[in-house]
Amino acid sequence: MNTLITAPARLARRMLPFRRQPKTSPALEALPFFAVPAHAIEVLRDSAAFRGELLRLIAQASQRIVIVTLYLQDDDGGREVLNALYAAKARRPSLQISVFVDWHRARRGLIGKQKSEGNAGMYRDYAARLGPGVDIYGVPVQNRELLGVLHLKGFVIDDAVLYSGASLNDVYLMRHGRYRLDRYHVLHHRGLADAMADFVQRHFVDSDAVRRLNVADVPATRTLQPAIRELRQDLQRARYDVPDATLGPTDVAVTPLLGFGGSDNALNDVLLALLRATRGRLILLTPYFNLPRPVRAVLGLLLRRGCLIDLMVGDKTANDFYIPPGQPFKTIGLLPYLYENNLRRFARAHHAHITSGQLNIHLWRDGDNSYHLKGLFIDDDVAVLTGNNLNPRAWTLDLENGLVLRDPERLLQAKHQAEWAALREHATRLPDYRALESPRNYPAEVRKLLRRLNRTRLDRLVNRLL
Repeated sequence: MNTLITAPARLARRMLPFRRQPKTSPALEALPFFAVPAHAIEVLRDSAAFRGELLRLIAQASQRIVIVTLYLQDDDGGREVLNALYAAKARRPSLQISVFVDWHRARRGLIGKQKSEGNAGMYRDYAARLGPGVDIYGVPVQNRELLGVLHLKGFVIDDAVLYSGASLNDVYLMRHGRYRLDRYHVLHHRGLADAMADFVQRHFVDSDAVRRLNVADVPATRTLQPAIRELRQDLQRARYDVPDATLGPTDVAVTPLLGFGGSDNALNDVLLALLRATRGRLILLTPYFNLPRPVRAVLGLLLRRGCLIDLMVGDKTANDFYIPPGQPFKTIGLLPYLYENNLRRFARAHHAHITSGQLNIHLWRDGDNSYHLKGLFIDDDVAVLTGNNLNPRAWTLDLENGLVLRDPERLLQAKHQAEWAALREHATRLPDYRALESPRNYPAEVRKLLRRLNRTRLDRLVNRLL
């Protein structure tokens, strides 16, 4: 963060192109899909239910467990999951277990904390004590974490896909009374589970860049750079293997999509196509209000078309980097204020739409808990489950995925409405941009840093990278 603030302005100009026009979006009707029975799609209410379902599925697993997540943390929540994985392997020695985490994130400590060997130290300790059987891999999507991370989501356990934007630690698993709100879905379908498990086998396990982290001899990142470059090129062409299915009257069309890079990004293209196809109602969830330019442009188009739009974002105090007044300030604590500034500008530009009720911005806050929602509800027949934060970093740098659910018979409508109602329990509608805290009232350290960023135009670079 400090490096970004002191970087020269020319670096910002180099890394902020955002002038390319998006390519023609694919026809949504032509998207291949899995025909998943509506009754096989479950919505879990909260992080406690997510933790319980994850541990239940692990305990019952008989064939495979494939976990893909940003990180598996060295804390009570992470250790609970690792203990469950090793116990499952002990019960069924034939059970295949593999865990994929971001390479860079696993090898460092927490931001703002003292240096450490990171979560990889815990992985090695478990392997040394409990032996082989749980393979934990680090996936280096880029040469440096700042330039992109593994942000795929989805846990495949036998024939079930447990999909959430959550990673695995205390707060995501609601340990010790605090939680970070996300979305949680379970889809029971062999074909979908096979496709997601096969993807990581083909593109991760078979890559020279992807290495085990729970072994004694872990190579340095610099020695992997040629292999990382090859992995990056492979991922830019990669797709899930999805058949041409026929949708039955009780089925929902589920399409898994991959997104990586600023061009030929299937997930981005379909998200834009879905947004443009909105007929009357859009609900957009994002944890950090920092929308990519193409998304902002489509929202403006929909408002002019007369569509009703609901946006739900976290209050700045619900951001995981928020530092309460009175605590020592660190530069990373600037981020929640940057996002609130983005939201304030957006709300001010759309003041008339907010006043008329056509645009509803919901701010989520629940004590000292935090907010991590992402995804879309479009009209009553489309939903997107994704780990994509709908920000410039996700749009161009991170490796992302998502599940598009098309439901022409509206079989999931009641479940979606119940989920949306539950998400709004701790949210308040923003009546006006003036209801947000004025930057003049921010802490002195925040005001100083914001002035420096604005003066050098580096605020746009920071918005893209963080």
